[in-house]
Amino acid sequence: MPSRPFHLVRQFVRITAVPAKSHAAARRALVLTLFSALAAAGLGLGLTKPVHAAGTDEIKARGYLTVATEDDFKPFEFVDDGKPTGYDNEMLALVKKKLPVDVRQQIMPWPGILPGVTTGKYDMAVTAVLVTPERKNTFDFTTPLVESTTYYATKKGSGIKSGDDLVGKVVGVQTGSAMLSDLKAYDEELKKKHGGQGIKQIIEYQSYPEAYQDLGVGRLDAVANTQINLNSLIKTRPDTFVLGQKIGQPVYIAWAVKKGNTAALEMINAVLFDLRKSGEMYQMQKKWFGASFESMPQSVN
Repeated sequence: MPSRPFHLVRQFVRITAVPAKSHAAARRALVLTLFSALAAAGLGLGLTKPVHAAGTDEIKARGYLTVATEDDFKPFEFVDDGKPTGYDNEMLALVKKKLPVDVRQQIMPWPGILPGVTTGKYDMAVTAVLVTPERKNTFDFTTPLVESTTYYATKKGSGIKSGDDLVGKVVGVQTGSAMLSDLKAYDEELKKKHGGQGIKQIIEYQSYPEAYQDLGVGRLDAVANTQINLNSLIKTRPDTFVLGQKIGQPVYIAWAVKKGNTAALEMINAVLFDLRKSGEMYQMQKKWFGASFESMPQSVN
């Protein structure tokens, strides 16, 4: 859900960022790439002096948590008519009702959010952070708020009824993306299962609108993307496209705290677990993503 002009970090951006058809997605991943690289090299970032993570008693004594949320990353968080909205903002509104302390939220561009968490300026990034092994070195994560898994979509009326039917077919995907990696891995599975026969051709596109256009006119048999993105496509063009089956392994999106900040993490998690148990989280997922993810693990740390 994108133009990615940064050649040297393109592979990292495509794999670690939440897939999105916007410059915001590229900006999010690029900034974290540079931030992580500089940190690994021991170089200064011009940030404020690190602040220690507040303990539970300290948080309760001051009476609030500080959180940062991005301003432009639909459908997770964005500003509409001057009002913050989107999945994460509406989830936070539910969380605030059950927290023992207040929440002081700052709506801001992505570049300052994760660095602000690592320095202690914010207790938590209440924004769509894809959980990756690299990020686990720096952050701890809440229980996941949504699952991101690669599926395929076909044109309505297609004879493709299952993943096995992709054998001998032409499939489109965005170049350099995590979905491309998933599709190639699935192609290898098909070849093992069908005596060396797999997908006829994988065509890589710079952007998904091009792939969807070719799928619509019959140049492609299927397109591989995340379930969230494909649901969004089908919602806007239900007479043209249909969702297929899962062809990738699930990854998860969660809110992030500085590694070791157990006080803020446990406080938020207690509420998120309640929202999962009550079903309110899954209702919110259906509202914003067109699907619910009730099989998500309790922890991704």
